[in-house]
Formats: sequence, structure tokens, C-alpha cells
Amino acid sequence: MKKIIVVLITLIMVVGCGKSEKASDVVKEYLDKYNNQNEVVMADLEKIIKEENLSDNQAKVYKDIMIKQYKDLSYKISNETYNGDEANVNANIRVYDLYTAQKDAEEYKNNHRNEFIDNDRNYDANKFLDYKLEEMKKTTKTIEYTINFKVIKKDGKWVLDKVNTETLEKIHGIYNYTND
Repeated sequence: MKKIIVVLITLIMVVGCGKSEKASDVVKEYLDKYNNQNEVVMADLEKIIKEENLSDNQAKVYKDIMIKQYKDLSYKISNETYNGDEANVNANIRVYDLYTAQKDAEEYKNNHRNEFIDNDRNYDANKFLDYKLEEMKKTTKTIEYTINFKVIKKDGKWVLDKVNTETLEKIHGIYNYTND
């Protein structure tokens, strides 16, 4: 699942906005693409899901989870600072805590391994994946992050600099915050 998210947004990592007068406008535009399930975001999601070894039902459930995450992502710009053609924009975001849902599912698997075996008494990864996806789907727990976006001016337009993996994991709710 983590691979899906990290690779997902490669095509929209740099955002330009010809009408933006402030660096924060570019960050708002970027986050709004998630909220509005922008066609590029959705096409990337579809592409990545197809590359994973998911059943049709698992792919549908996962897509539904991500659409819910995107729609319900909330944010507020908390600060922006400028240094010539560079700016730092802080956004406070709130997302579903899919990291904890996945971690709890793993713990459950470790303590209830017999629930994830097939008729031949072998571990069935698909049974576990179904369980994990259902746990992710029903989570209502949210988490807040402050993300610092670097924005640069290119050809007179503010553009979002490359978004790192940690930021993408936070946006998608899968960031391992227990190591912070």
C-alpha cells in the first residue's frame, strides 16, 4: 500500500499557477487537487492500483479509501515566508490516520494468525489484505500534520518545488509518526 501512495503523485509534484500572486496560492491549488479528485490525481491512482496485485474488489475498496481521504483532507495555511524567489509555506492538514489502521491490522494478524489461513492451513495474504483494507475503510481517527512546502518562482510564476516522500505520506495518512 505504501508503494502505491509514494509513486501515485509523481506527475503532480510540481504545480504552477499562472494567476497566483502568492506562494500559498500554489499550495492551496495542490491540496485542492486532492480534495476535488483532479483528473491527474485519479489517473495516477488508477495506474498505480493496476500495477499492484489486487483483486477487483480490493482495488475498488482501496480506491474508495483514497477518494474518501482526498475528499475529507482539510487544510489551513498557517504561515508563509519569502526570501526573494523562494518561499516556505506551512500548511496544517488533517487526514484519516491510515498508518494506525494498518499498524493495528498487522498487530491483529500477528495475534490471530489462524484467521488468515486457507483450506490447506497456509497463510493467505489475500485474506489479510481484505481485512486490512476493511480496517482502513472504517477508520474515523484523524491526525494533524504541519507540512512545510517549498515554493519557487520560475519565469515569474510561483511553482511548488518537488514534494518529498514524507510529505506525500502525511497527505495520504500513512506517515510513521511514531519515530518522530
